[in-house]
Amino acid sequence: MFQAIKRALWGDISGEEFKRFGLLSLTFLFIIGTYWLMRPLKDGLFIKIVGATYIPWAKIASFVFIVPLILIYSKLVDLVAKQKLFYIICTFYALLFFVISFALRHPTIGLTNTVPGADRLLGWIIYLSIESFGSLVVALFWSFVASSTDTSSAKKGYALIISGAQLGSIAGPFLASNAKKFGMPLLTIFVSIGILIVPLLIKLFITVNPSAAEVAPVSTEKKTGIVEGLKLLLTRPYLAGILGVATLYEIIGTIIDYQMKMSAEQAFSTPEAITQFLGNFGMAANSLALVFALIGTSFFIRKFGLTFCLVAFPVTIGVVVGCVWAFPGIWILFGAMVAIKGLSYALNNPCKEIMYIPTSKDAKFKAKGWIDMFGGRSAKAAGSGINAFFTTLSELMFFGSIISLGIVGIWIVVALYVGKTNKKLTESGTIIS
Repeated sequence: MFQAIKRALWGDISGEEFKRFGLLSLTFLFIIGTYWLMRPLKDGLFIKIVGATYIPWAKIASFVFIVPLILIYSKLVDLVAKQKLFYIICTFYALLFFVISFALRHPTIGLTNTVPGADRLLGWIIYLSIESFGSLVVALFWSFVASSTDTSSAKKGYALIISGAQLGSIAGPFLASNAKKFGMPLLTIFVSIGILIVPLLIKLFITVNPSAAEVAPVSTEKKTGIVEGLKLLLTRPYLAGILGVATLYEIIGTIIDYQMKMSAEQAFSTPEAITQFLGNFGMAANSLALVFALIGTSFFIRKFGLTFCLVAFPVTIGVVVGCVWAFPGIWILFGAMVAIKGLSYALNNPCKEIMYIPTSKDAKFKAKGWIDMFGGRSAKAAGSGINAFFTTLSELMFFGSIISLGIVGIWIVVALYVGKTNKKLTESGTIIS
């Protein structure tokens, strides 16, 4: 019976593939689960320490902050074996959040001080740290996976990875939804522990699958600079297309997300209450993603192909934007963000990651680093710029919806190009380098 269920959900996946992708799924479960615990913490703490009106500026600041991190990451790719990048990055962030948990208890800089202000540095540190963690570690994980699999296996196994991740992304918000019970400092300790588990699982994966390990960057290869990824984006239309598929939805999501959080600030008076509301949002979004990942992701990719799936997402988002425009309100915004986040994780992300398979190591790690980190942050900064430009929610609802629908149109054209190009690359065995 298990074999029948496995075949129905993930196609003709072999036992060895199931073991390999199952362990990767467990690893991604902790990455995404921890990140989705971070997200409600980030907004709940920032809103009450700094203020909700500064959220657009925090997103713009994260766009600037990520640039030096990309340069450091790109250099580490040349110097350090890929599995060791997990050990370095995760250890740093685990220690950082351990320190933050104690800072939250401080009588002046912590939560005891209930007067929000732009000069309260702790709120900015928390926001930028969580934003950068999501960009760095998620991008690193998918680069690691893409470098150790092929397109045929990916079409079956990536859905399994997403399924595991969605379990984690429900557990993380569930912890956040109990913020009043645990308290914000203890939840931050949970974040630190979750991060530390990731490199342990990577070590286990390498032990079980030694062929996936990289002893050291190959010395005979031509050395490339830390901006090589950016050069590839500017000279390879296919990679530029992936940039569009990976980031355009972030502009729309940022606009709607800000509307939801402004409404939440008005509706809830404490950081714990806001964190619980956002935790409930996270559970809803990721429950949708889990259900779709189990019964839809692999089926749609295998049945209709990558191009169809890449185009289906922007079409769906266009419908969602129309609903927000026609029926504004906190729970409509809640539902819209559930649809955007849920389908982005379960449908768009696995399709996007498969796009990297017919590319070189520099494209998988360096160009992907620029796309996921700089591209994602720049898209959020663009959305935040729109949020900051319109001074009232009613103006943002109207003009933001018009802008979002225009983005959807561009997005569909880009998705068609990337999907068709990927098919040609895969059939011809060509590698983008």
